[in-house]
Formats: sequence, C-alpha cells, structure tokens
Amino acid sequence: MTKVIGLTGGIGSGKTTVANYFKELGVPVYIADDGAKRVMQSKNILAEVKAAFGGNIFDNDILNRAKLAQIVFNDKEQLAKLNAIVHPAVKLDFDDWVKEHKNNDYVMYEAAILFESGRYKDCDVIITVTAPEEVRIDRVIKRDQTTREEVLSRMKMQWNDEKRISKSNFVINNNNLKNAKEEVVKILKILNIKQKQS
Repeated sequence: MTKVIGLTGGIGSGKTTVANYFKELGVPVYIADDGAKRVMQSKNILAEVKAAFGGNIFDNDILNRAKLAQIVFNDKEQLAKLNAIVHPAVKLDFDDWVKEHKNNDYVMYEAAILFESGRYKDCDVIITVTAPEEVRIDRVIKRDQTTREEVLSRMKMQWNDEKRISKSNFVINNNNLKNAKEEVVKILKILNIKQKQS
C-alpha cells in the first residue's frame, strides 16, 4: 500500500522548493494547487463556481481568477464555499494519480491548507516547512508582485506555524536552501526511502 507524505507550510515558506528536493530524490510529488487548476478547467466545476459566485467573475465564459481570488481571499465564508467545490474534485484527481504511482512506497501530497482542508487525515506522515515571517512576506511580495498588506491578509486565512507543527511528524526550517536540502535527506533516511542517485 502506497503511503502518503503530506507536505505543508504557510505562504512563502518555500514548500514547493522542498517538494522539488523530494522529487529530485525519487519521491513522486502531487502539488494540490496544480491539481486545483486542472479540475477548475472542468465544465462541471466551472458551472458550480458560476452558480456559487455569479457570472461577473467570468470574462467571455473564461474564469477570471483574479476576480475570484479577490472575493475568496478576503472572506473566510466565501473561501470555504470555493473549497467545498474544489477540494472533493482534487481528492478524486489525487486518488487517480496515486494509482499511477502504486509501485512507490511513498508519494507526496503538497498543499498549503493541508490541515485547514482536513486532508491531513489521509496522510501517513506530515512535514511542515517553516521560515521566519519577514522572509516569507518578502518572498511572496517578490514572487506575486503584491503588497505586504495582501500577503498578511492571506497569512491570516491560514493556520499559524505553531498549530501546524503541533500536528506534524517532521519540521523543515527553510531559512536557507542548504539546510532545507539536508533536512530532506535526513527525513528520507528516517522513513527508509531509497534516494534516487543523481
């Protein structure tokens, strides 16, 4: 039976970088955000989104993600409404993906809201990636060309590190890439996962 490693961390913590290290070393990685983007192209899901949030978030029948983000990132209830549509579809997508990797002892599920969505319950091992708040804010401002206020409001929508860490098996401090990489190698050894030789 393939086991699932859940990888999470707050916005700007560098989860994707860490996920890529695991991938390089031979662990198949499913990125929940990419899965969500895929399922959001399905006609059924788009119809549900339109019914829930109205036609004004569509431009010529194409979903305007920026308009949708403005609605959900500033309102917990609206975000919960969107998640209730998207999460079950992502779960099905992930389950299909796991079947494709059934010969692997472990696969990784990377998600920013692993705990908030309840998906952590489907994981055998959980890793939280952390970084100092100022480092995270700086990373997101540069990455998303956004404002400090916008980053802080998105952070408020997520669990804090303390809460995440209390439910995690491992913590990777992603202050710098070398340290993060060493932590990944240590975890692979503890879980007895053979590393792919590069």
